[in-house]
Amino acid sequence: MSAMDPRDEIVEHLPALRAFAMSLCRNNAQADDLVQDTIVKAWSKFDKFQQGTNLRAWLFTILRNTFYSSRRKMSREVADVDGTFSANLASKPEHDGRLAMKDFEIAFAKLPPEQREALILVGASGFSYEEAAEMCKCAVGTIKSRANRGRARLAELMHLEDDESLDLTDQSTMAVLAANSQSAG
Repeated sequence: MSAMDPRDEIVEHLPALRAFAMSLCRNNAQADDLVQDTIVKAWSKFDKFQQGTNLRAWLFTILRNTFYSSRRKMSREVADVDGTFSANLASKPEHDGRLAMKDFEIAFAKLPPEQREALILVGASGFSYEEAAEMCKCAVGTIKSRANRGRARLAELMHLEDDESLDLTDQSTMAVLAANSQSAG
């Protein structure tokens, strides 16, 4: 029986890639472009993929590298740092869950890209600290530190007390905020 072609598995990873791209870009169109660029690069470089290794981590690494490469190229452009443009695109929340989610999105957008990246990788995408560190080409301790500082800053920005929970239905968002057992080590 022959091994499954990893190209056949790409579709399974698109939602996670899109979520990671959104966390980095904070713009639907840019995130879609980033995912598309990632898939094109991966497809053209499949000869470099080692069969039996983690395809998802490989794709996330390509996406991350593509993001930072394009960011360096566009360093002269003005970013929407204060969210003025994106705030005009938002629709009025219809219930408390959406209000809490909007608060989370605003707070998450204020984090430095490295902290957002760490939280998405280890919190929402389920990668281990070791896998995230390998993708980001840094030490495991650096990823742990970025994730912990990001969680603490999110709680601060959202005015959450230690014993207070955030009522959100989005499990990925809750995973990002959760101080899981790995963060203690």
